[in-house]
Amino acid sequence: MPLDLPAIRSQFPSLNRPAIFFDNPGGTQIAKQSLDRINKYLLECNANHEGAFATSIASDAVLDEAHRAMADFYNASSAEEIVFGNNMTTLTLHISRSLSRDWKEDDEIVLTRLDHDANVTPWLLAAQDRGVKVNWVDFDVEDGTLKLDDLQKALKRKPRLLAIGYASNSLGTINPVAKIVKMAHDAGAMVYIDAVQYAPHGPIDVQKLDCDFLISSAYKFFGTHSGILYGRRELLEKLFAYKVRPATNKLPGKFETGTQNHEGIAGVLGAIEYFEWVGKEFGSNHAEGLVENGYQGRRMELKKAMTAIRAYEFELSRALLSALESIPGLTIYGLTDVRRLDERVATYSFRLKDLHPRKVAEQLAEQGIYVWDGNYYAINVTERLGLEDSGGMVRVGAAHYNTFEEVERLKGALIKVSAG
Repeated sequence: MPLDLPAIRSQFPSLNRPAIFFDNPGGTQIAKQSLDRINKYLLECNANHEGAFATSIASDAVLDEAHRAMADFYNASSAEEIVFGNNMTTLTLHISRSLSRDWKEDDEIVLTRLDHDANVTPWLLAAQDRGVKVNWVDFDVEDGTLKLDDLQKALKRKPRLLAIGYASNSLGTINPVAKIVKMAHDAGAMVYIDAVQYAPHGPIDVQKLDCDFLISSAYKFFGTHSGILYGRRELLEKLFAYKVRPATNKLPGKFETGTQNHEGIAGVLGAIEYFEWVGKEFGSNHAEGLVENGYQGRRMELKKAMTAIRAYEFELSRALLSALESIPGLTIYGLTDVRRLDERVATYSFRLKDLHPRKVAEQLAEQGIYVWDGNYYAINVTERLGLEDSGGMVRVGAAHYNTFEEVERLKGALIKVSAG
């Protein structure tokens, strides 16, 4: 069953305005289920952790359910492997400090020039503190794909860690993360995956990936401003946690420093409930083989939902690519081979003639179309492409609530901007 776009869009109250949201890579609109969970939490169980009274007990139940829900979303083996925090950047800074405690001078780590800076600078700072060498993996400027030969060379040096993105928030490239994890593990390296950009677009299975850490942010997948880390249990148990003395030493609490954003975590639970609804309503064509592969209950519905979303967005990406390629003077950076659309998400960055990206974004905004401009914190990408000093790029990114009609309206608006 294909996605019913009117039914999908009815779950997002903020879509009821005269605007087209192609700013999704910077943050999606929030699902009604997430909003409902926030309100319900604040009205019915707004309390701190582990009290003896009713609202605290109810609060803990919601937070525990949110951990279980995210374990299902990532297909983690246990809710204790799920750590909530402010956002991906803050959690990564936190974990980088713990991981680097036992790095020794002359150890090495591997970073890529395709990554968002939140999966770069925390590791650079840790390496600087510990006297650790950083080896860089480049990407192909022609198609935006990671140079796996360069990665293999870097891994031969037996690094302690590889930090890698699941999908580029700038060029849309999906990295072959399962293959990369195996390459890294064969070299004895831990793998830390930034899945922020991929999480709204397709299913994640940390057990199948066999990664050590994976992280995303719920405001990129129709929820609240909250970061969610998966960590392999035995690693989280062993890692030193920077925390205050009265805080628990048990998982996952030892990494959830201070009082958490409880209503935000409740909102993450609501976002997962939205995906569960999508799976039940529109995922019937994507259920084959799931039981045999061990999926059941909510995990099955989430897998069905993300597979259905991925299938719809594949066609939306094809339409978006076609629309952009039809604009005179528009240059797309990254994969443009229609036969390789399965290697990218529907996020496209471009330049239009000699127009400054900010000017293009402003003129699109005047026509009710919201897009991003600049480097989107993927500063290594714009520097590598030679675009950082000239304003970066314009970025449009589709989510599954976007329509083919909106793509056509974007095309018309860009033609108007191009014509001056």
